[in-house]
Amino acid sequence: MQVSFMGAAGEVTGSCTLVETGNCRFLVDCGMFQGGAEARSKNLHALNFGFDVRDIDFVLLTHAHIDHSGLLPRLAVLGFRGPIYATPATIDLLEVLLLDSAHIQEKESEWQLRHQRRRGKSERGVQPPLYTVAQAQSSLSLLRPANYGQTIHPAETVKVCFHDAGHILGSSWLEVSVSGEGRPRKLVFSGDLGMSNRPVLNDPEKVVPEADLLLIESTYGDRLHRPMPETEDEIVAAIERTHACHGNLIIPSFAVGRTQEIIYLLADLVRRQRLSPLKVYVDSPMANEATRITLAHPALLDGETRELIAWLQTHPAKMKVEFVADVEHSRALNEVRSGAVIISASGMCDAGRIKYHLRENLSRSECSVLIAGFQAAGSLGRRLVDGARLVHIFGQPVPVRARIYTVGGLSAHADQAGLLDWLRGFHAPPRHTCVVHGEAGASATFAQAIRDQLGWRDVMLPQKGESVTL
Repeated sequence: MQVSFMGAAGEVTGSCTLVETGNCRFLVDCGMFQGGAEARSKNLHALNFGFDVRDIDFVLLTHAHIDHSGLLPRLAVLGFRGPIYATPATIDLLEVLLLDSAHIQEKESEWQLRHQRRRGKSERGVQPPLYTVAQAQSSLSLLRPANYGQTIHPAETVKVCFHDAGHILGSSWLEVSVSGEGRPRKLVFSGDLGMSNRPVLNDPEKVVPEADLLLIESTYGDRLHRPMPETEDEIVAAIERTHACHGNLIIPSFAVGRTQEIIYLLADLVRRQRLSPLKVYVDSPMANEATRITLAHPALLDGETRELIAWLQTHPAKMKVEFVADVEHSRALNEVRSGAVIISASGMCDAGRIKYHLRENLSRSECSVLIAGFQAAGSLGRRLVDGARLVHIFGQPVPVRARIYTVGGLSAHADQAGLLDWLRGFHAPPRHTCVVHGEAGASATFAQAIRDQLGWRDVMLPQKGESVTL
């Protein structure tokens, strides 16, 4: 059996692992590369496995985030017709995320085309979308539900069980058993793991006692998140400073998971009277749908979140949340000069409505931007975090005069301590441990932490295109 790393190896985005058992071929995740101009080229070549994608028998999807799911429609465009297994909540989210991804790509291509025409240049350099909305819609027919704790048999020699990863709604880590000659081999794919004792979702399920191969994420494998009380202090400080300066607070946010957690935290701070009543705009059709889907799966929410939802329903004047749907309403927010908290996607500031809000507010010193999630190298959000004083949005220079707040405690990913605690659930070290889904420095630091703190020996840092043979 051979396991090959097609993405998120030596980097964060583009999660995709190919497993060849001798009897079947399958993928775990099929994610889009994000961040920077080179991501486009990576996405175009990501599915060049050296054989026809129609030879892939099925796909196992850990969760709905685009860096894990975003190339599924591209896979279908290239000829894949097999089933894609995911939890029911993940399937609900994909109906929103994949169509939104396609829509953004179509709009970006249209903008490039208009820009080239205005400049009198050839249209030959305009990049078409990786897939269209219609193609994304068609790929949804391949999705098949798998509940937490349910064992499925996608192939005669393969058994799979999905376990709650506590990362976003419907997220999973996977327990895969492959039979053949000799004893079955057990593979564990962490997907993206969440933090324990965090709002909104249930904690990650404990890992199985043993495995032959483990793929473990390392997004924050080199650091610890700030404690939640410190994170709350930072949010309060950002809102109070911006209110005192008569500006707006702009929060770039991932539509799924992060937006719902931010709404929860703001409401909880108001409930505890740490903040005055707020007016919050959620300007992202995808985030609006993701919030609706979240509320439609109450069994996946923790008890504290269900209590806060009940409080909001009985105290509607304390925090008014307005979900912005149409484009005209979104544009009207540009006329709001003060007092607004605007949560908008995308979380790394590279696409969607957030770019318009940043264009209108970054140059205003009375405004603030609250960065509340991971920013991949090359993304606009990363440039803001790194202190850029001038950025380009829609091809136009925008000076950065707004105050940039970076809140490190809201990550949906487990930090180093959280990851190590999850790994301690193994009764014996996996025969092979592969540290993936992290920038090179974070992955290397985490691999060494596994060796030093857990005493595991066979810990690898695979690179894209490399393979492990069992």
